[in-house]
Amino acid sequence: MVKYLQIKSTDASILEKAENGGAVTSILKSLLELKTVEGVLNIKKGNDVYDGIPTYTTNPDDLINTAGSLHCAPTMISDIVARYLKDEVIAVTTKPCDAMAIDEIMKRSGINRDNVFMIGLNCGGTVRPTVAEEMIRLFYDIDPETVVSEEINKGSFIVELEDGTEKSVKIDDLEDEGYGRRENCQRCELKVPRKADIACGNWGSSKGYTFVEINTPKGEKIVQDAIDNGYIEVKEPSEKQIKIRSKVENIMIKMAKKTQKKQLNTEANEFDVFTRCLKCYRCRDVCPVCNCKVCSLEKPYFNENSNEKPDPLLMHGVRMGHMSFSCVNCGQCEDVCPMEIPLAKIYQRVQLKYREETGYVSGVTTEKPMIYSGDKEEIVE
Repeated sequence: MVKYLQIKSTDASILEKAENGGAVTSILKSLLELKTVEGVLNIKKGNDVYDGIPTYTTNPDDLINTAGSLHCAPTMISDIVARYLKDEVIAVTTKPCDAMAIDEIMKRSGINRDNVFMIGLNCGGTVRPTVAEEMIRLFYDIDPETVVSEEINKGSFIVELEDGTEKSVKIDDLEDEGYGRRENCQRCELKVPRKADIACGNWGSSKGYTFVEINTPKGEKIVQDAIDNGYIEVKEPSEKQIKIRSKVENIMIKMAKKTQKKQLNTEANEFDVFTRCLKCYRCRDVCPVCNCKVCSLEKPYFNENSNEKPDPLLMHGVRMGHMSFSCVNCGQCEDVCPMEIPLAKIYQRVQLKYREETGYVSGVTTEKPMIYSGDKEEIVE
């Protein structure tokens, strides 16, 4: 089922802090206050707009601190749900890659879908915090500390300053110079998280409203309960607005496919880069899908002499065989690799090849992947 609505919060304090309509915060508040969920997992601003911190709250009054967008917060939260909140009934905000990762863990029985209310966030990409600060100094000629909010809209990265003024630079201009969105975000084809119960964003919306796509019966009930209890007001989008939203999404998908060809097209033997591996396991530890109770790499027959250089084919061969078909292109592994191995690019190349051969799209296809092993039902408790 798919249904479109424009939603606006009825809470003036939420509207003042929200980026566009306040639908997400108001719906989360309704879920908590109506006791539909026990808690909410979301992202809040830390010391500044470059510091996005995962936060879990059971207090509806705390949700105002999570209102507004944070594009400099590429944090993945699926493994937080799987590791620490799997027995709770929760609401969670999900970027497309978050929703994809949660879906992959659900296929491995690591998360109970009935316990999770996914409030999706349309996403054009995230920006590394340190890159954002340097980018603002160079291209905006301002002190990054004077920025109080930021957003990506109409192809530009827009910042608001303490005095209320705004400055913007075209995303294309930033990325031509090696700044802007993270490379994996530039390659991402999924801009609307349709595995979430509802998907929220500003594409095609009227001023002061959030454009919401309802994707599940659970999502329809979420919205209806919020309407019935006075948390939100709604109106139907026009056909023109629906077309605008679709046009924006399709343009971004075409751009992503074009960028894939550019960034993933290499004639070199890319697997040679694994010789730089230190076997620190950061890529495994940060992966939002890799949640096995006992990692195969820690089984006795994979032990190596700690005084000798690690065998990269042993570690990465095993890990790729387990995870490449489920890669959601979040880019976290590449972010944390101390040897700058282009892991996200390598894994996406393999995943796209697997998609071409089998039709399986990680985090999207309903069925489990064809090479799925039943042994992977053993998920972290």
